[in-house]
Amino acid sequence: MSIFINETSKVIVQGITGSEGTKHSKRMLASGTQLVGGVNPRKAGQTVDIDGTAVPIFGSVAEAMDKTGADVTVGFVPPPFAKDSVLEAIDAGIPLAVVITEGIPVHDSAVFWAHAVATGNTTRIIGPNCPGLISPGKSNVGIIPASISGPGRIGLVSKSGTLTYQMMYELRDIGFSTAVGIGGDPVIGTTHIDALEAFEADPETEAIVMIGEIGGDAEERAAAYIAEHVSKPVVGYVAGFTAPEGKTMGHAGAIVSGGSGTADAKKAALEKAGVQVGKTPSETARLMSELLS
Repeated sequence: MSIFINETSKVIVQGITGSEGTKHSKRMLASGTQLVGGVNPRKAGQTVDIDGTAVPIFGSVAEAMDKTGADVTVGFVPPPFAKDSVLEAIDAGIPLAVVITEGIPVHDSAVFWAHAVATGNTTRIIGPNCPGLISPGKSNVGIIPASISGPGRIGLVSKSGTLTYQMMYELRDIGFSTAVGIGGDPVIGTTHIDALEAFEADPETEAIVMIGEIGGDAEERAAAYIAEHVSKPVVGYVAGFTAPEGKTMGHAGAIVSGGSGTADAKKAALEKAGVQVGKTPSETARLMSELLS
């Protein structure tokens, strides 16, 4: 099985005619994703050629859902227009909206997150500023390279896109049920806890890798959740052990103030919850390999 997406997922792309949207649509289609349409109000009624496949373009998410049965949208819309595109997806009631765009103002993210909550959380948001998610061999929604790993027994949830890729590659001999990149901005939709809950309920996920980073308290809250609700083994990594205090590092949410949000504090919270924590990504992968061997 997998979480959030599977081989039946029907995907549309908001921003499919832009350079990033077109490039990654090709990769998604090549990896087996059911790409059923794109959204661009100015080009509605046309088609876009994605490696020989004529993908229809619709004027809105609601129209695309009505015509194709789409249940997932992935957004490559530039930051100034991203908020409206996500609000449109929420108002259409699509079950899953994956927001790849980097550089969305925090206020805009807060607006569409609050709107999703106010409308009953009908739409799950993943991101923004994330690589998306992949269930190898089934569906790939976003920018994660499909060739770095295959299907298997591990669930992965990560704030970092590049560390997602590295972990998938290092554990390619075991493989993944689903890998989810949740993004590292201060305001995101799906959290570590949401993914942990889904992996715990997935009968074919045997163990979980959780990748966090400095800043905020998401990892500490995830540790408390693991202690109470997760029976499957969890291995963790926290990026930023050598980061200086008081500076934003990488993701907009990765800021440390005093003793709050440090990698050591997060490591201690996770270990208290029974999570093995690696000091490097490679050590984390080794811990998982040993656990499942």
